[in-house]
Amino acid sequence: MRRLRPIVAARMAAREMRGGLRGFYVFIVCILLGVAAIAGVNAVAAALIEGLAREGRTILGGDLAFILSLREARAAELAFLKNQGEVSRLGTLRATVRTTQGEAALVELKAVDSFHPLYGVVALEPTLSLAQALGREGDVYGAAADPALLARLGLPLGAQLTLGSVQIQVRATIESEPDKLSSGIGFGPRLIVGDETLRASGLLQPGSIVRWQYRVRLPVSKQSEASVLAVTAAAQQMFPEAGWEIRSRSRAAPSLQQNIVRFTQYLTLVGLTALLIGGIGVGNAVKAHLDRRRRVIATFKCLGATGAGVAAIYLMQVMVLACLAAIPGLALGAALPFIVAAFDLPLPLAPALSGDRLALAFVYGMLVAAAFALWPLGRAHDLPVSALFRDEIAQEGNWARPRLRYAVATGVVLALLIGLGVATAYDRRIAIIFVIAAAAVFVLLRLVAQLIMLAARRAPHLRSPVLRLAVANLHRPGALTPSVVLSLGLGLVLLVTVIAIEGNLRRQFLSALPEHAPTFYFIDIPASETNRFEEFIRAHAPGGVLQRVPMLRGRIVAANGIPAEEIKPPPDVAWALQSDRGITFSDALPAGSQLVEGEWWPRDYAGAPLVSFEKRIADGLGLKVGEIVTVNVLGRNITAKLANLRSVDWQSLGINFVMVFSPNTFIGAPVTSIATLSYPAGSTRLQEGGLMRAVAAEFPGVSALRVRDLLDAVGQTVTTLTYGIRAASALTLILAACVLGGALAASQRQRIYDAVILKTLGATRMRLLAAYALEYLASGAAAAVFGLLAGAAAAAFVLTRLMHLSFVFIPGPLLLSCALGTLITVLLGLVGTFRALGHKPAPILRNL
Repeated sequence: MRRLRPIVAARMAAREMRGGLRGFYVFIVCILLGVAAIAGVNAVAAALIEGLAREGRTILGGDLAFILSLREARAAELAFLKNQGEVSRLGTLRATVRTTQGEAALVELKAVDSFHPLYGVVALEPTLSLAQALGREGDVYGAAADPALLARLGLPLGAQLTLGSVQIQVRATIESEPDKLSSGIGFGPRLIVGDETLRASGLLQPGSIVRWQYRVRLPVSKQSEASVLAVTAAAQQMFPEAGWEIRSRSRAAPSLQQNIVRFTQYLTLVGLTALLIGGIGVGNAVKAHLDRRRRVIATFKCLGATGAGVAAIYLMQVMVLACLAAIPGLALGAALPFIVAAFDLPLPLAPALSGDRLALAFVYGMLVAAAFALWPLGRAHDLPVSALFRDEIAQEGNWARPRLRYAVATGVVLALLIGLGVATAYDRRIAIIFVIAAAAVFVLLRLVAQLIMLAARRAPHLRSPVLRLAVANLHRPGALTPSVVLSLGLGLVLLVTVIAIEGNLRRQFLSALPEHAPTFYFIDIPASETNRFEEFIRAHAPGGVLQRVPMLRGRIVAANGIPAEEIKPPPDVAWALQSDRGITFSDALPAGSQLVEGEWWPRDYAGAPLVSFEKRIADGLGLKVGEIVTVNVLGRNITAKLANLRSVDWQSLGINFVMVFSPNTFIGAPVTSIATLSYPAGSTRLQEGGLMRAVAAEFPGVSALRVRDLLDAVGQTVTTLTYGIRAASALTLILAACVLGGALAASQRQRIYDAVILKTLGATRMRLLAAYALEYLASGAAAAVFGLLAGAAAAAFVLTRLMHLSFVFIPGPLLLSCALGTLITVLLGLVGTFRALGHKPAPILRNL
């Protein structure tokens, strides 16, 4: 036989496609939605990152920001900054405000000077300038507040509040802040006051946890990126022990940018899962198309076409159709950031067409189409002409092995798909885990399908015709069992995983506080007031357990001689280097910690500074016992020897620190304390509210943070972040339903023949519907059980190994999602079957 030339194969493929797209609608939907999901996620991420870069100086509040904790810039440092350009200073801290009735509320306080903001505008309602809103009138200082603060306290605009030892009047509400995104997550409403107000309030005590930011606007002639880098280098060289965190406009919100990239990876993996589910639909559609073209294939072979030539013709068709399906998917994905931008969300979106990201989504779609099409195309290579002409109904097994060349080609395409996914991932470890998990799920689902078919084949003879037919349908040639179990199982595994993770996060952040979690945190307790504060709490909260420890803040400068900026820790540890961290000192092992390596220092230790590290963080930074750590505290570099490693029970929500120093390290340093109060079981919100008011009145500089309120704030953030994942997970279930519908459509001809023969032999429509319903129920239930178990296991792995949280099986939502998946299977099956049962026997019997 002569080998078919590519141009001839292309011509034959084009002629074949003139017959329309019958049987390929599910194929098109699967590729379109999968490509749209990946393209849309990446397009929105690109728009956010581009927006952060474009609006960097506005988000940061300057071309550069120099951030200090616990101390203000020294005269020499401030002089250096002013020599670079215009400087604006602001201080941020958490504080408590009180109403005239004694109600108290936690606020995120921002004290600004007259130069703020250097870029952008603070929008107020009513329309006032910051100077008008924050100015002093007699003994009352002005303020601008988040509308949520007035709503929480039930106050009108113009109401007066007590901040520390001064009276403030809320003269305006904040509509928008240009630098809001650089502030991170807040645990209370924003309150903006003037710098003069903060200094008069008495909140600035030695050791108070205040973050000072010095924002610099460079002259127009020096606003290039090279000038920004030059100023940064000069600041580090002239003040090596300043301990400030330096941010440039190109990394105005580093945590937000990293979270966007990380979140994009998770959503891309979810989208890739949806595309893989769609791949099953691709395989089913190609197989069904080849079955319908059996006579055409036989004719090709009779006229001298080789098996490879036939496979080439239909592979061209598949790839052209995949390309046609991917194009509208790319259009949808590219349009997504423009659609999101239309909702006027508080995000710096800069919608634009990102060619490389769209190309990545397109390549994903093409690779998935090729990977799932090559196997059935390879099976068509060896079908003999005689079988093609006489075999009208019998179907090969879905996974019959094709020739080695097709198996190898499938493996190569899958390897390219895996390599691309890992190479483009932000966290390659997560990507590799996903690949391994996806492969394991595919294999296990295939085994589940085979076990169902084996069990059905070996089932004892049943007297009921309905049950006997249902069991036979599960294992006969061309059975739908593999398609149902694979498509539905994959969708449910992902859906259950997402629901289980979200439910556990909600349980831990919103619903079920740890058994021994404290009721309150108290921060900024002055050293001179500690004894009086403890006596006050014992008098007002009898039976409560108070725990107090000293606290400072420090920034890791170097680990074992390696500068912090040169360390490349894993993503789950990188946060320890991104900013300053809370630190403490103690002569005894802190509660909630367990020594796992090294020895604790003696109580009367007076040697060189020692430090204890949380083990997971130390491992991520490459630190071992005996090595040296340098931490900048209050503008002074402190070098300490790593004496031991601890495991910390972070979930207890007690006072725990990454770093604990020997007490002699900070002799004479200005220190405040942080304390927790645990009420006995049965405390009410009324009691807690009364204590908050009493503390605010007696200790105006101490901020009381109710743990329940903090967890609510974190929980709202978690819920917001899971919207995208839930939407993508719902897409996988939609695609699973499409794949099921495609599998049912592909088997429609066989179902029609079955129904006609059985009706001729006396079967009623209701009995046939019951038999088919039991068939779909059995395969759907098996997929649901597997999805439940595998999804729960995946969620447990993510929570315990990646998030380092506990896992609890939440039966209600998980069982409901699996029941929904099974119901979808049965309903789709019955809809397709009902159409098959409507055919008249005579026309079908005449053509047998």
